[in-house]
Parts: sequence; structure tokens; C-alpha cells
Amino acid sequence: MSLWPAPVATEPVAASVALPGSKSVTNRALLLAALATGPGTVRQALRSRDADLMAAALRALGTTMTPSGETDSGTDWAITPGPVRGGARIDVGLAGTVMRFVPPMAALADGAVFFDGDPHARKRPMGPILAALRTLGARVDADALPFTIHGPVTGGEVVLDASASSQLVSGLLLVAPRFGKGIVVRHDGPPVPSTPHIRMTVQMLRAQGVAVDDAEPDVWRVEPGPITAADLTVEPDLSNAAPFMAAALITGGTVTIPGWPAETTQPGDELRSLLAAMGARVEWVPGGLRVSGAGRVEGIDADLHDVGELTPTIAALAALADSPSTLRGVAHLRGHETDRLAALTAEINGLGGDVRETDDGLRIHPRPLTGGVFHSYEDHRMATAGAVLGLAVPGVQVENIATTAKTLPQFSRMWEDMLTGEQEAGR
Repeated sequence: MSLWPAPVATEPVAASVALPGSKSVTNRALLLAALATGPGTVRQALRSRDADLMAAALRALGTTMTPSGETDSGTDWAITPGPVRGGARIDVGLAGTVMRFVPPMAALADGAVFFDGDPHARKRPMGPILAALRTLGARVDADALPFTIHGPVTGGEVVLDASASSQLVSGLLLVAPRFGKGIVVRHDGPPVPSTPHIRMTVQMLRAQGVAVDDAEPDVWRVEPGPITAADLTVEPDLSNAAPFMAAALITGGTVTIPGWPAETTQPGDELRSLLAAMGARVEWVPGGLRVSGAGRVEGIDADLHDVGELTPTIAALAALADSPSTLRGVAHLRGHETDRLAALTAEINGLGGDVRETDDGLRIHPRPLTGGVFHSYEDHRMATAGAVLGLAVPGVQVENIATTAKTLPQFSRMWEDMLTGEQEAGR
């Protein structure tokens, strides 16, 4: 078991942390470029395990992808679409965007396409999107990984329960312009989580000339037609800013995130209001967003349904707060890379905390914490939550910090640069 001694903050942090590109934007942009009418470029795309798995999947299906200008902050991809070909074997790893976005594309292929991934990926919800592909004309031989898809699909109308993941909707919408009949997707079930990610999908489709009607709640209509080739620059990943911004709050320091967009569909933008509610000062400065802390953390009562990916960092902050917190609306986190609610409860309580699971979230009563092993469960956001706790709790050792490579390959170096006062951590 590889253990990383989480650094303790001995003074307020003062750093500018340049983040690489958004995983969510990167993987949508790569897929759309692979389905477009001609060559395009995706600039400053994230290079991480999830993004590399997407690139490998698209290549296997016939797309030509040429990287250039590779730096810590991203890669420029020149992408030339090709006919979607069968006979491929796709490794989805543990990437939700790959396991849910690529199967609809594979259903366009001229032959069978086989999918599998990491052991835990076989437990992640896939049934609704595979059932939808069957309704649209594909043959699928299972309801979870591993499975094989035989196209083609013709499109049409599908009803599915997307309450486990918004990716179940986005995966269908992204490929729908290439279906002969387009698609009408109707959600029937409890509320869809992380709906900002669906808005991101719709906005990116429209930007490439696709007609999308989302005026009716829980119904999305995509017309068949071309996906216009485009050049796109990927925004910084705002969700990956969470642990660094939390460091400012915990240490009473300042962290600036350059390039924070004034307008965005990324759910991570909610960090501005969430951290302000927990006692941070959040302000725009030339070139970015600055977060300042006063050395104390206030408890919070928050519905995180649309921003579930922020829950591990918010829970770590809440465990260090001066009053109790209730985090609601995140029952769907039980089906992520791991059961994040159970994992956060076990790991914070293992350090002496007082966390209780509820039907849809966590109740956290701050208590003095002690050092110990903080297990990551092969989950990148669990690993960064352990690092956040380690800022204030000596002796925290995070298991397998390398799992952060899923979305932020340079995390440990960036974390240490931030603490040593490097003004351009991540550059």
C-alpha cells in the first residue's frame, strides 16, 4: 500500500494555482470533434487518465488524433474524423464520461465493439443508457460492463431513469445528431443529479451548429444533422480548484486561480458561493479569482445535488469547521468511483471525526482529529479530500495519491508548490 504523508500547513498559503483544462469539457469536445464534418482542434485539453482513455477510445473507433504543444496545463489535439469502425475493444478504465459517452458512438459502427474497464467500473450504473440504445435499434449483450454493442442505431424517442447520473443523458445527446432520426430523451424518475453538466452538453452542441430543444423540463430533443467542425479552447477545471481554494480557507491564506471564466456551465463555479458561506472571501482580481481565509471554517447546510463532485472537499472542510454541517441531495454519490458517502464517513471517522450518513447525504459534527491512514478507494476526489484534512491534522497519510492522475496528474507537486510559496503552482 503506497502512502503519501500529507503536508501540514505551517503558515498561511499564498499562491497562484494554474489549473489544467476541464475534464468534462475536454471529453465532450474530443467526442464532438471525432463526430464532426471535418478536421478541428481542441486546445489546452486536459491530459489525464480519463482524457487519455477517451482519446484511445476515439482512435480505436477510427478517429485520427495528433497531439502537439504538450505542457503541464494541457495539450492541443488536431482531430480528423473518420468512418466509425467496428472490431474495436474499448477500455473505459473508471471514467464515467468514457463508459457513457462512447457506447452511443460505437452504435454507429459497421461492426461489434467490446467495452470493459476497471473492476469497480463494472458496478457503476449503465443499464439505462444500454437499454436506451436497444430501443434506438442497437443490440447490446449485457446491462453493465463488460458488454458488446452491435449497431447501427436509427434514433427516435427513449424514456430512461437518469437519476443515477446526468452522463446517461449527455451520452445520448452528444451522438444524437448522427442518428438518422435524431433523438428525444425523456427522463422518468427522481431528479437528475449534476444538471449543469447537461447544460454544458447542450451548450457545446449548439456551439457546433446542432439544434437542441430543452425547453420542456426533463425532455431533450436533438435534431439530426451535421456537427460543424470547430476549434475550441478548454477552460480550466473549476472542480479541481476545490482543494486549493479550501487550503486558503483552512490556513487563513490566499489562493488565486488564473483564468477563472466570468461565464461558464461548469458546476465547479458553485465553489464561489459555497466557500463564501463557509467563511471565505471570494473576489475577482485581474486575471482570475482569489479566495482568502480568516483561519476558521464555518459549518454549512447545503444542497449539493447539482455539484456532487465537490462533496469530498466540502466534507473535509466541514470536519474542520467550528459548527456542524449538513450536506444534502447527494445520494447518487453512492454510485460514483466508489460509494463516496460511505467512504467519507469511514475515513473521517477513522481520524476521530463524527460523520453520519443520511438517506441523501452526510451530517458532520466537528471533533478534534488525529493522524492516520486516509484510504482513497482509487477515487481521485477522496485522495484530494485527504490532502485537505492533512493541512490541519498532523500525521495524515493518504493511500495512493497517484489516483489523482484521473483528472489532475500533477496534483502532489502542485500541492507542495502551493505550500512552499510557489507563485505559479502547476506551471
